[in-house]
Amino acid sequence: MSAANYGLAELNKETTVGGEGLEADRQILQIDMSDFENRKAEIAEQLWEAATTVGFFQLINHGIPQEQIDEAFEYEERFFALPAETKGKYPLLKGTNSGWEYKAQVRPSTGTADQKESYQITLPRMTVLWPSEEELPDFKAKMMAFERANWELGMKVLSCFAMKLGFTEDFFTTLHDPSSKEYQSTLRLLHYLPLVNPKPEDYTYWRAGAHTDYDCLTLLHQRPGQGGLQVCPGQEYESQAWTSIPPLPGVVTCNIGDMLMRWSDDKLQSTLHRVRMPKPDESHGPRYSMAFFCQANCDAVIEGPEKKYEPMTAHDYLQMRIAANFGGTKAKR
Repeated sequence: MSAANYGLAELNKETTVGGEGLEADRQILQIDMSDFENRKAEIAEQLWEAATTVGFFQLINHGIPQEQIDEAFEYEERFFALPAETKGKYPLLKGTNSGWEYKAQVRPSTGTADQKESYQITLPRMTVLWPSEEELPDFKAKMMAFERANWELGMKVLSCFAMKLGFTEDFFTTLHDPSSKEYQSTLRLLHYLPLVNPKPEDYTYWRAGAHTDYDCLTLLHQRPGQGGLQVCPGQEYESQAWTSIPPLPGVVTCNIGDMLMRWSDDKLQSTLHRVRMPKPDESHGPRYSMAFFCQANCDAVIEGPEKKYEPMTAHDYLQMRIAANFGGTKAKR
């Protein structure tokens, strides 16, 4: 399967990944976002190079203070430390991409549940899904501020891609409008479960099975010392050679999603990635990460500059991707 075809809505199933695969040394570009307005053309060229090859890149000097990232990790850990009966009051409602879930995501690539719990924040859908101030003081305020900081960074990156694709620079920003009831970008808090008294077969599972993201752009914050993320570009997936991306302080790791791949007429590459289990000689403790998914508003119309694919709304596109991967599950708006 070519890179141009990998990860699109027309894909019937996620790629089945057998075994752990090989380690491959690929360059994951680090792109300096400092002095953004004056260096925008230069930054856009670097982003384009990374996104049209590997599909993964890292941002440094990105403008989100490290203190805010560290604080968000602290609040994330407090949330997941709440009793299950408390978290269960705020369940992930089917198709809404909002709320808490525990070992509920089964990847077609593995057939087993991801070894994690997560809490999704999609702002227009959060009315009854925030923990109370008594349960978790300041959590809502801190997460909303962190969500906005990630949105602002994501829009900077997407403005560069808009420029390279021949759209107006604010093209994607207007279609990821957080003031709209159609807004569906999501901040996802992730807690990968520790391995406790593991049996040999436990090492054969995945913390998160191989997949591509459905969105336009993902911004990932990893906690130093808690690794496991691996990538394999679509044009190379047959080799099953995976590149590990270690968590580094001050770095935001990004990847292109299926939605932007389609929007770019397949120029920007949505890349297969996974989170592997610790090896027997590695730390078996928990892994925390936070991902922000830049996902166009439900009513945004996806059509590339070359019109390679029929235009469709972001809502309908996601329905198609969900149906392709999960046998016709319908999402609710």
